[in-house]
Amino acid sequence: MFGPVIRATNLFLIFKNSFLCLNVSSIMLQEAKCAYIIIIMAVYWCTEVIPLAVTSLMPVVFFPLLGVQSSKSVCLQYLNDTNMLFVGGLIVAISVEQWNLHKRIALRVLLILGVKPALLMLGFMIVTAFLSMWISNTATTAMMVPIVQAVLDQMDNTEYDVTMMEQATGQTNTVIELEEKNLICHDSLYDFPDDPRSSEEKKMRKRICKGMTLCVCYAASIGGTATLTGTGPNMVLKGQMNQLYPNNNDIVNFASWFGFAFPNMILMLILAWLWLQCSFMGLNFKKSWGCGTERTAKEKAAYNVLKAEMKKLGPISYAEFNVLLMFVLLVLLWFSRHPGFVKGWATRLFPEGEKYITDSAPAVFIALLLFILPANKPKFIGWNPNIKKPFLSAPLLDWNVVQRKMPWSIVLLLGGGFALADASANSGLSAWLGHQMTPLGSIPPWAIATVLSLIIAVFTECTSNVATATLFLPVFSSMIHPLYVMLPGTLSASFAFMLPVATPPNAIVFSYGHIRVLDMVRSGIVMNIIGVFCVTLAINTWGRPMFELDTFPTWANSTTNQ
Repeated sequence: MFGPVIRATNLFLIFKNSFLCLNVSSIMLQEAKCAYIIIIMAVYWCTEVIPLAVTSLMPVVFFPLLGVQSSKSVCLQYLNDTNMLFVGGLIVAISVEQWNLHKRIALRVLLILGVKPALLMLGFMIVTAFLSMWISNTATTAMMVPIVQAVLDQMDNTEYDVTMMEQATGQTNTVIELEEKNLICHDSLYDFPDDPRSSEEKKMRKRICKGMTLCVCYAASIGGTATLTGTGPNMVLKGQMNQLYPNNNDIVNFASWFGFAFPNMILMLILAWLWLQCSFMGLNFKKSWGCGTERTAKEKAAYNVLKAEMKKLGPISYAEFNVLLMFVLLVLLWFSRHPGFVKGWATRLFPEGEKYITDSAPAVFIALLLFILPANKPKFIGWNPNIKKPFLSAPLLDWNVVQRKMPWSIVLLLGGGFALADASANSGLSAWLGHQMTPLGSIPPWAIATVLSLIIAVFTECTSNVATATLFLPVFSSMIHPLYVMLPGTLSASFAFMLPVATPPNAIVFSYGHIRVLDMVRSGIVMNIIGVFCVTLAINTWGRPMFELDTFPTWANSTTNQ
């Protein structure tokens, strides 16, 4: 009913803003023109009057029209070094999904950890967080939730069977007693009063279902923060650091980000697990951990489900082994390119390699190998004209699969953000904002970072994580040491815990019907507080010496002066 009205309103807003751009092109300063486009894009990103990726293309049209930047300069930002790193990492992640390697890893870890309620939740969270470090949060959640659902269904069915057997046994005993006393009453033989324990057990089962499903989407969002390629906001930080501060000496690379964000992820994961345990299962260690007790029928059933799923996968295939090998090789290349404490392979093997080689090079190199290496073991057979089978099988990855699974909208969204950051720096908007915020210099840096983290954590509940990071990071980067606000701001952009619409993992979990919006809001508020607390702790402890946050860097000072 309201669809045509909304579409008409969207068209009106778009055309009105387009004509305004043409009218103000001659009366505004460069900084004001850039700010005007950023404000329009912010409104469009928040209201989604047109798709997010389409809004991201606006700089290509309006920056040249307003004379902010040339078309050539703007278009170069849409597939720069950071975006190529993102594309290469996603191609490797798609190959992991294609051959079900992520499912094999998940089931193996769950079988090792065990099926006691507390350990089962911990197992789900560890596996989800680990996989989200390397493949998309959405794909990880979509793969994990059916496994959680199967385990919970089997536990529920087993408990129902055990209850029915106990009731049948109780009924038999009752009949025997009545026969002995000659007080048999056929009408009331199976009429038993409601067992008060059954309603409590049902409530407890519902709470466990809520906790087990929520832990997956929360762990996916937390896990994505640990690696540079794990989620979109991390890539926004990397790209905007290169745009705003081109002489930053590659201070944010895969190894340095992992060293800072991985301990933060571990801390958040533990606190989130304790909160979900306390909120949905209670802190009954004997019941949850099963210290010194045997497995119940439910736990045996859950274990059997995991074993059955593992058995379906069969032994590890040649293709899975190759994908695992490529994955491990990529991680090693990322860590050893520029470790910081010793010379990396880029410097040792190639002249001036540290200057020319970035993290995108190994990512694209491994992606290329996935399109070359065979999916089946080559068969060495003698020449026979009757055998027409090729020597090499199909490759590990097919381009049609990549084209179907690649989130091209995120690539455009990142490109639009990098175009905004580049225009902000070149137009003088970033420098102007920095001068306007000089009165805030008297406020302690940790207070600025904490308030900014809270604002972004709330804002990201309503808008895209990538769009949130794109809007906030350039604005606050010129206040104090850029990384003092950009690092916690980037991590906070992933703290979308409160609403089903906040991020795709939340929506996937919500679609299974175990939780209500109120359940997610109640848990998410505490999760946001946990996240901001952990980020504030990280940036003020191990983050300080890692990124030398106590001294204003020369690379930021020279850029500001420009």
